[in-house]
Amino acid sequence: MKKRIIVIGGLSAGPSAAAKARREDEEAEIILFEKSPNISYATCGIPYALSGVIPSRDKLLVVEANLLRDRFNIDVRLGEEVLDILPEEKQIVTSKDVYEYDSLVFTTGARPNIPPIKNLNDATNWSTCRSLADFDKIMKEGILDSVKNITVLGAGLIGVEVAENISELGKNVTLIEGNKHILPMWQPKFSNIAQKELERHNINVILGHYAKTFITENNKVKQIDLGGGNLVDTDFVIVSTGIKPNTEILLNKGAEALPNGALKVNEKMETSFKDIYAAGDNVSVKNLLTDEFDYFPLGTHSNKGGRTAGANAAGGKEVFKGAYKTSIIKIFNFTLARTGLNKRDLDKLGWKYKTNLIITGSTPGYYPGQKDIIIEIYYNPTSERIYGAEIYGEKGVDKRIDVMSTAIYAKLKMTDLQHLDLAYAPPYAPAKDPVIVNGFVSSNAFNENYTEISMEELMEDIENKKDIQLIDVRSLDELKLKGKLPYALHIDLHELRSKIDSLDKNKETILYCSRGLRGYLASRILTHKGFKNVKNLSGGFTIWQMHNHEFMVHEH
Repeated sequence: MKKRIIVIGGLSAGPSAAAKARREDEEAEIILFEKSPNISYATCGIPYALSGVIPSRDKLLVVEANLLRDRFNIDVRLGEEVLDILPEEKQIVTSKDVYEYDSLVFTTGARPNIPPIKNLNDATNWSTCRSLADFDKIMKEGILDSVKNITVLGAGLIGVEVAENISELGKNVTLIEGNKHILPMWQPKFSNIAQKELERHNINVILGHYAKTFITENNKVKQIDLGGGNLVDTDFVIVSTGIKPNTEILLNKGAEALPNGALKVNEKMETSFKDIYAAGDNVSVKNLLTDEFDYFPLGTHSNKGGRTAGANAAGGKEVFKGAYKTSIIKIFNFTLARTGLNKRDLDKLGWKYKTNLIITGSTPGYYPGQKDIIIEIYYNPTSERIYGAEIYGEKGVDKRIDVMSTAIYAKLKMTDLQHLDLAYAPPYAPAKDPVIVNGFVSSNAFNENYTEISMEELMEDIENKKDIQLIDVRSLDELKLKGKLPYALHIDLHELRSKIDSLDKNKETILYCSRGLRGYLASRILTHKGFKNVKNLSGGFTIWQMHNHEFMVHEH
């Protein structure tokens, strides 16, 4: 007797599951239900289709329904919504019939989380940006041709991508975020750098506010009331304020899930119900660093999870072990990326950690067009295990974040990085790749009694007026041009040895230069001369200036 495999949901995880199930079992009856008229389209590409970077709607369609029907012999039912699942009876109820199953793959994804904005339901000139229906609404109404002022609510990955792409069309864009920083997955220093790049391209960024009321006229939003008399003029609003997993059908049956509704699945993508698998934006999988269930609503996990669920629904033995928050985003000419755990995550977990931040060239200085890259790595100070990394720059960010993601999966130590055999040629990397430089710096910390201090730690020391010896070792010309940190004593690195007797060897001494190298050299000089507690500012004045304009002194 043929096995019947039912797949619910046709965006990314569903078609991936159905196709893999067919490759595992040629004889099985496979039915895929999708309530909308489309399957397998690239939601992540929608912001870029709005601006025309992706030239047409058709390019967003990854797989046509007929391809699944003809190539994989899958019975694709478009426009047939699944209304209920009966796990004990092993049946589903759709808008047209009742079907029995041997195994079920639940890939219903997630829907936009719409905030409680007064008058929102009375207005027509707003949209979310998560589906082809959203894209069609925006394009059908000619919004991008007819309006000038567009407001984006929410500054997560999609919100920032939408803001950038709309801005590229010459629109006046306002980006509103309730948190204190855009892209809250990243540490504030990186979020702030990204924000400055948005503002440099004339995007108006408003932080720490939520849209409370749509002020409408003839069912059109004309202004957004943020409270406290703050009003934002707008012609159209795009809402990108998070998502909510579509899991109510199984939650009502008692399925195990996270508080946000994401279903808990094991490595085989099995839910808490026998013979029901799940994958995509409606599930939570293990965080490979914390070993706790976590939520990773990204296309890469949807496809891998769908493939695993489909294989096992057909009797296979595939596993999807989990993930650890690797993400990347384009911000005009720059790229921001992350993987693993950062300071916020580690503080919440109560884990001990150290950080290592460098600013260096992503290609050699002698090769035309060199661009800086900023890399901060988090690691265990005892075992040296790498916990996470955040990277920002114009060139080579994607390469380095993938190296760091691989290092985390392989459980490499910080001092292992210097031994990696990474590709080198002047157009792509310097002879000492930035990742390898991170390894050198951490090796110095472990082997040379070298200590770094983060920008955040130094800022706290200055705010608390801690008794420290703060020394700027840049040239006098640099200091006059760019200013210096409060309370800093200026001693050019080249003069440090001759002026060393003017310093207190027993006081905590913090050094900084432009990006970190000269501070490191100065720290070695002082340490060899008997200074007891010497630290170098990670990233130097450059990273401080990017984040703390208000904490600077200018020399005249």
